[in-house]
Amino acid sequence: MEPSARRDPAVAAGAVRRAGEPPSVGLILGSGLGELAERVEDATRTAYAEMPGMPRPGVLGHSGEVVVGQLGGRRVAALRGRVHLYEGHDAATVAFPVRVLDALGCKTLIVTNAAGGLNPAFDVGDLMAIEDHIFFPGLAGLSPLVGAPGERFISMVDAYDPSLVELALGCAAGLGLTLRRGVYAMVAGPSFETPAELRLLTVVGADAVGMSTAPEVVVARQLGMRVLGLSCITNLALPDARKPVDHMEVLETGERVKGRFASLVTAVLEAL
Repeated sequence: MEPSARRDPAVAAGAVRRAGEPPSVGLILGSGLGELAERVEDATRTAYAEMPGMPRPGVLGHSGEVVVGQLGGRRVAALRGRVHLYEGHDAATVAFPVRVLDALGCKTLIVTNAAGGLNPAFDVGDLMAIEDHIFFPGLAGLSPLVGAPGERFISMVDAYDPSLVELALGCAAGLGLTLRRGVYAMVAGPSFETPAELRLLTVVGADAVGMSTAPEVVVARQLGMRVLGLSCITNLALPDARKPVDHMEVLETGERVKGRFASLVTAVLEAL
């Protein structure tokens, strides 16, 4: 594994195939949500393996390529897949692709994930706009800014841009879609949470839980990017449900909601 300190986002970005204007919006597509990249028009595709220093996903549902082109009338760079702490990467490596998006010219980040629904009002297949997050690994010292260049003491107030949240809610209403809103909690994984852990997460105010996203948003804020976060509720993480969860359920739900998810993201891009 290449040490994160040796990675140069400009070098990785320089290997990305693209034509025309630089992308202004970066998309990070989570588990089961990568098919949105198939809707990008006039697309160029670059495998992560061709990009020096770009960490390569090792989880089913994360194909590992950058797709640059037009979506919703915007020039976008879509990352199909991400890496995670539980794969053995440090937080700086997990968030490195955000630095690559910044080097490509992206000033807005739409970050997506699959999440378990902690809020009993949520249903499997719901979409949720992230209003805030609880970064449990970061609270334990696993921040992507440890040892990183640039300003480290950044404010995380309004890390998820409130105007983008309202924009997404308006777009969802226009499409006749229900878009939940709430707080996303990140845990390190890869094991799913115990019932006692799920109770703890609800007590501290989380509406959904997953194993990604927060390191990327921290780095995006360090770089001055506007962020919109969207979670797909792929399973219910209710402490008394006693129903085992597996990764295939996550991917199957992503497949089921891909049309609504793509319509929402495209509408947001059109409205930016």
